[in-house]
Amino acid sequence: MSRIAIIGGHGKVALHLTRILTGQDHQVSSIFRNPDHSDDVEQAGATPVVADLAELSVEQMADVLRGHDAVVWSAGSGGGSPEATYAVDRDAAIRSMDAAKQAAVGRYVMVSYLGAGKDHGVPEDNDFFPYAESKAAADEHLRNSELAWTILGPGALTTDPGTGKIEVSSKPENDSVPREDVARVAAVVLANLGTVDKTIEFTSGDTAIDEAIEASL
Repeated sequence: MSRIAIIGGHGKVALHLTRILTGQDHQVSSIFRNPDHSDDVEQAGATPVVADLAELSVEQMADVLRGHDAVVWSAGSGGGSPEATYAVDRDAAIRSMDAAKQAAVGRYVMVSYLGAGKDHGVPEDNDFFPYAESKAAADEHLRNSELAWTILGPGALTTDPGTGKIEVSSKPENDSVPREDVARVAAVVLANLGTVDKTIEFTSGDTAIDEAIEASL
């Protein structure tokens, strides 16, 4: 049994992941900003931790993360202003990595997106540009950290029921994946140390998740 902290714990991927992990007898701390979401998180099986990471220092985040075995970043600014996007998806994410190191939480799984990186190709006048820039910076910081990291790059997220099957590829045939399957991928990589220091890009496919990930390593 492990203690796992999920940042952005009220998101759809995070709630799916919480149910999966608690079903495997792991203890989950769900970190989120809005106290009104506590009941949803508790019903999924997690211990709610109300905290606005955009307002917390590295030291304050470390206090929240201390005692956990792994951190999953599944937070996002939700498409707000560019300033909010940079504050959460870049700056708070980077502080959470530094906090994880300070709190001696060695394992860190980042939910990013398919095609993320410095060469994302999103034009500056596109509304997605601040998010693409933020993810590029956060992912790069994680790769250069001393954490045992894994970066997940799912395609476009849907609310369709999960199939339990994916394609691991940077240029997959499909372009989307259910959020439920993203959560399943996160659970699999948390349990598979062979995924450490790996970026796994994926969409819906024809191969069982654990088999597809194992074959990609």
